[in-house]
Amino acid sequence: MSGFGGLDLFELFRAEVESHGQALNTGLLALEADPADLSPVTAIMRAAHSIKGAGRVVGMEPVVALAHAMEDALVRVQKGAEPCTPVRVQQLLQGTDLLTSLQTIREPDVPVWNAEHAAAINELVTALSAPTDTAPAFPPTSRQPQALPVVHVPTSPGAEAIVPAASEPQPARPKTAEPAGTEARTVRVNADNLDRMMQLAGESMVEGRRFPQVQKGLRELRARLRSLRASVDPGAGQAERWTDLERSLARLTGLLEGTFRRTEEVSERLYHEVVGSRMRPFGDATAGFPRMVRDIARMLGKQVRFEIEGLQTPVDRDILARLDAPLNHILRNAVDHGVESPADRRAAGKGESATMRLEARHHAGMLEIRVRDDGRGIDPERIRSKVIDRRLQSAEVAAGLGKAELLEFLFLPGFSTAGAVTEVSGRGVGLDVVHQTMRELGGRVRVESEPGRGTTFVLSLPITLSVIRAALVKVSGETLAFPLARIERIERIPVADLLRTEGRLAFDMDGVSVGVVQGAEFLEWTGGVSPASDHVSVLVLGGESERSGLLVDGFLGERDLVVRPLDGRLGRVPHVAAAAVDDDGAPLLVMDVEDMLVSIRRGLGDGRLRGMAADAATSGTGGRRRILVAEDSITVREVERQMLQRAGYQVAVAVDGVDAWNQLCAGRFDMLVTDVDMPRMNGIELVRAMRRDPRFVRMPVAIVSYKDREEDREAGLQAGANAYLTKGSFHDRTFLNTVADLVGEAVP
Repeated sequence: MSGFGGLDLFELFRAEVESHGQALNTGLLALEADPADLSPVTAIMRAAHSIKGAGRVVGMEPVVALAHAMEDALVRVQKGAEPCTPVRVQQLLQGTDLLTSLQTIREPDVPVWNAEHAAAINELVTALSAPTDTAPAFPPTSRQPQALPVVHVPTSPGAEAIVPAASEPQPARPKTAEPAGTEARTVRVNADNLDRMMQLAGESMVEGRRFPQVQKGLRELRARLRSLRASVDPGAGQAERWTDLERSLARLTGLLEGTFRRTEEVSERLYHEVVGSRMRPFGDATAGFPRMVRDIARMLGKQVRFEIEGLQTPVDRDILARLDAPLNHILRNAVDHGVESPADRRAAGKGESATMRLEARHHAGMLEIRVRDDGRGIDPERIRSKVIDRRLQSAEVAAGLGKAELLEFLFLPGFSTAGAVTEVSGRGVGLDVVHQTMRELGGRVRVESEPGRGTTFVLSLPITLSVIRAALVKVSGETLAFPLARIERIERIPVADLLRTEGRLAFDMDGVSVGVVQGAEFLEWTGGVSPASDHVSVLVLGGESERSGLLVDGFLGERDLVVRPLDGRLGRVPHVAAAAVDDDGAPLLVMDVEDMLVSIRRGLGDGRLRGMAADAATSGTGGRRRILVAEDSITVREVERQMLQRAGYQVAVAVDGVDAWNQLCAGRFDMLVTDVDMPRMNGIELVRAMRRDPRFVRMPVAIVSYKDREEDREAGLQAGANAYLTKGSFHDRTFLNTVADLVGEAVP
């Protein structure tokens, strides 16, 4: 069957079934949505006829019989011999399902497929030949137990149109003629060959970018030649030879510069053309979604208006191949959990038909995909309850979680807010797949939801996996590349803003404490950040729920990099995802940010990673410990300040508890010395507030008070103070010895 002129006919047949199967699904859904408009019938008939012809070529008679019966039924509908009823459309869709199932079988399995589907095909051929019920195609919703969804279907290449609701028939529209000559020619290319072409094109572009260095060398050579001529006295007859030599070199330089410029332009164009050959329209991944949404909506008795925007948005073929499962899970969950029944929507003051929209666009150098619905939304309190019931967090911690933090739990394996498991969803595995796939592709997913108003899933991915936009940084003198898709922010922060929390470094970013580790320490390289200025460079990695800061030597800007996989002989290299080549031909390591985040959290948890040393974290203080003194009495405050300063400590003062709290939050201190009785906030309240804040939970605190009763001392220690002294301790070294025990001796 297959051997004919060197072509694999069955492979061609399967490709034709796939192509025309999409046309059948799209056209039938449009016909079902608006039976008064028969313009899609011609395209549907053409698709069925093409499959029939292809089936006859490869000798699949059951396919020929089924496609012929479908074509005959469509002819009767087109000529008005029978109405276009939901029953007939459903039969045609069932025939389409049988035909498209051939996409996945191998040629040796054809006899098995024929035997398994013979009865179904015979039954469907008989049903398609019989007349259908001539009742109105779409009775009122109140008498229609299974509502029909409305889908958004492209009417021509590059065009999109919303098919009107079936319950609201529209006047018949004339068929829009497709512009001539718009069909693109295509050929089949082996994927491995395309990958090798991509690598060669990338190498060509990199080599082309090195030409300016050669040009610079030629110009320097000419300058040295002129300088040499000026420094010597050419003999008789030598001056003309020098002049000829300079002219020859100038002509050669001009010729080479022109060649370099043209070669660089050609290599850039070649590279972008090869990258373009890897791109496919987003619509290639969405062909089956309208049908899936329609079938699930019918099964659940819901009305859904499904729209797709951005069908022509270009996407890397490797990414496109991985999008089917995540989008499938999101859409199924949206129809099952997000969309209400018609009755519930009426009770909520909404229209009976819900709207779901799938959008794709390029935004900020990324592919952004949004799945929106106007359904019931996600109740964060329901998630909070599930989190507590499953003991994922204590009730106290869960009570303090914000909406965004709660929505992150939806992506945990096995987590579901569904009341019962259905055929469609509820097992808690779908969104876990979405999250894992996004991480593998170097992207991220987030949820936005308003109870009663709907939910939006936002997927952000690289436009292509072969080329990434990366930030280049220096760590211990080495250049590393970090994909911009996984960088939250790039910061230059004052060293004074680095806070010590639980013995580690952190800084405040938009009101959230972000832990910081040193890049050289993390990678176990020599060297590291020893700030010579009063600022440090921090790369903030991860997303909202998993930020970590990486101290680097400096930033070198952004760059488009051609990604190359590491040689398999290297095995798994920790924290490295791939390799690339810089414009000057130097190799670069592309870092695996997900792997790094896991290791950073583990290292911080077991105490291996601490950030910069305490003396490197201070600026302009010579490593001196900073102590904050909170005291409302100006006399006592001055005594404590002078004692500590004479001992070598750097001291700041606060006039009451509120002043002390504000300074703690805004600055960096190694210890607090506080009184008890102060206005606005007393010392006990101040210490308790500190111990509730992760930034200050380990900061040493000494209370110095006139109150010397045992119950006063117990109250101070129970609040979280490390020491409780009376003000009589000023008369000997008790006060200074206690400070030295808690924070260390002052650096001279």
